[in-house]
Amino acid sequence: MVVYNLLVLIYGLVIRVASLNSEKARLWVEGRKNWKDKLSKKIHSIGPGPRIWVHCASYGEFEQGKPLIEAIRTKHPDHKLVLSFFSPSGYEAFKDWKGTDLICYLPLDTKINAKDFINLVQPKTAIFIKYEFWVNFLFQLKEQQIPTFLVSAVFKSHHPFFKWYGAIFRRSLQTFEKLFVQDENSARLLETIGITRFQVSGDTRFDRVLEIRTNFSPNTYFEKFCAGYKLLIAGSTWPKDEEFLIDMFQSLNDPLLKLVIVPHQVDNKNIQNTLALLERKQVIFSLYSTKKPDLNTNVLIIDAMGLLSKIYHYAHVAYIGGGFNSGIHNCLEPAVFLKPIIFYGGDDYHKYNEAVDLIAMGAAKNVHDSKDLQEAVTLFLNDTLIVRQIESKLQTYFEKNSGTTNKVMTAIKWD
Repeated sequence: MVVYNLLVLIYGLVIRVASLNSEKARLWVEGRKNWKDKLSKKIHSIGPGPRIWVHCASYGEFEQGKPLIEAIRTKHPDHKLVLSFFSPSGYEAFKDWKGTDLICYLPLDTKINAKDFINLVQPKTAIFIKYEFWVNFLFQLKEQQIPTFLVSAVFKSHHPFFKWYGAIFRRSLQTFEKLFVQDENSARLLETIGITRFQVSGDTRFDRVLEIRTNFSPNTYFEKFCAGYKLLIAGSTWPKDEEFLIDMFQSLNDPLLKLVIVPHQVDNKNIQNTLALLERKQVIFSLYSTKKPDLNTNVLIIDAMGLLSKIYHYAHVAYIGGGFNSGIHNCLEPAVFLKPIIFYGGDDYHKYNEAVDLIAMGAAKNVHDSKDLQEAVTLFLNDTLIVRQIESKLQTYFEKNSGTTNKVMTAIKWD
């Protein structure tokens, strides 16, 4: 425990140093300044009533937890919902969301912070989405006998729980009333370390993306931009993804194909880097922020948040970014619109259950170089029989995997 607490303090120090040059780190630090005073005022403003605390690490975990939060709101309209984030990418995107009563940053996981935070929030129930095993928070919740749940969790053999040095993390799992895991493999791994309070219930992200598809409404900009063309939408891209895609797009030289790039980070610095790449490659492009589609350009850069999950509707093929960095991003968002998917994932794609599933059914391809990428794009754009088979398989896949939110809501004893 001493080592863990020391590492947490070092982590906080590293973030503070990084904040001198990193906008994301600066937001992380700024968001936690005087957090107790800010939280105390917010708690007072929401008034009395039993509270349910939901914690999400970042943007992706919020999308995963959103169906559950909405279900809680419907079932318990008299309860106050407190939503916390660890990362600025989640907090900054959803700090004004009206689906909860209070949204805040989670302070650094020290003993005193954990105790003060929980004493201020006083949750009746605590829910953690997928990941985030902040040991001091979990131990404090257990000490105060607050029922705590982990939802849509995935465990892999390389995780620290299953290593010789993972004793403190194995202990943290004992604090959960129940762990709702996505698959049987996670369940079997938990059994090897003596954890039995689990339920295999699936992934709430299926419910979330199905909701997005159900509530889809046309986007006039895209209706005009892609009319008469095929569309390759590249989502959550990083610089290496973008260079990879541009080289392929130029090599393919298909006048009937348009490329839409949605960078993972859309702050000014990253957008300017993307534009510099396009100019260096002598690619003519347009920006979504102009709000008027330039029909003479075949490359569009989305320099706005919140569009990606909806515009996959217009894609003929989707490319998922992140494989050159820490890992591929959300494959389910395009898959729910029954689109074939491509990603550069190396061997790391095995960390993502949905990526493994999609490759197994032929709905996705893991490419390793420019030749692979061009072949995959060409196949999915031109082989209508394969595309129809993919659509049918994906429809069945989502029907089979929906309903996790209801399973979790039914299993938790709320009263």
